[in-house]
Amino acid sequence: MWLNQAKLFKVKIEIRGLNKIYPNGKQALSEINLTIENGMFGLLGPNGAGKSSLIRILVTLLLPSSGRVTVDRLDLMKDRGMIRQMLGYLPQDFRFFSKLKTWEFLDYAAGLAGIKNKTVRIARVDEWLDKVGLFDARDRQANNLSGGMKRRLGIAQALIGEPRIIIVDEPTTGLDPEERIRFRNILSELSQKDIIILLSTHIVGDISSVCHDLALLHNGMIRFNGSPEKLVEKARGHVWQVFTTGTEYDLLKEKYAVTSTIPSSDGWEIQLVGENLGMNTALPIEPNLEHAYVYFMDSLSDLN
Repeated sequence: MWLNQAKLFKVKIEIRGLNKIYPNGKQALSEINLTIENGMFGLLGPNGAGKSSLIRILVTLLLPSSGRVTVDRLDLMKDRGMIRQMLGYLPQDFRFFSKLKTWEFLDYAAGLAGIKNKTVRIARVDEWLDKVGLFDARDRQANNLSGGMKRRLGIAQALIGEPRIIIVDEPTTGLDPEERIRFRNILSELSQKDIIILLSTHIVGDISSVCHDLALLHNGMIRFNGSPEKLVEKARGHVWQVFTTGTEYDLLKEKYAVTSTIPSSDGWEIQLVGENLGMNTALPIEPNLEHAYVYFMDSLSDLN
């Protein structure tokens, strides 16, 4: 099957000069230029940064105002039908038909994905219910599943047609830590194949261990594009660990971005992001992707 064999071709999405201006005059995207190739690509940014507008354009649900998008040389404006056949999409707000059981919904999704042979379709449905840990819930009403189970069913419907491009929008919002880890593991396994997985999120942990390339979107513009390691490098020398008392802690919170707070018997052990603090108790520490994201976003805020 698809997950157990490598593809013999690579996939590429090229975005050039993409803009989106809504009828009310709001510019959601400004001169977006990206190249997205095989593997997992992270689209990172705060709520309202323009991520969902970009995603909806890529899955052909929204027309751009200007610019060009090609998928393996297919033009998004001219070849929308062919591009749709290559896509698997899990939106942030994923809905089910209220009267369908779990297996019935996935069977319906398989039919929409072009699997016409009933025997093949049912076998594929059972395969994917098993892969996402929902086989024992196959006869439950889809709407009665837990939040985590619904997200797993959502990824199954996005993948059952064996797409070459998988796009997921804010996939772990509202999930508990166990479900979040399970979901990331599913995507991580898939990212080893010759397909594109585009993961759009404002949660740094969703992409920190699985994405080889990312773009940071802020106010509709690409502010960074590169590897997670290169983004982390930008924060080196700007992340600190401080032992402080309650009064000093309040002052530091007002001036710097605090990323971690651990209470102790004498006060607080905190990690914060900023320029040289000039404090004897401040120790520089090695940054991670979350530190880098906070530092980068904080520096962008200072420019506004």
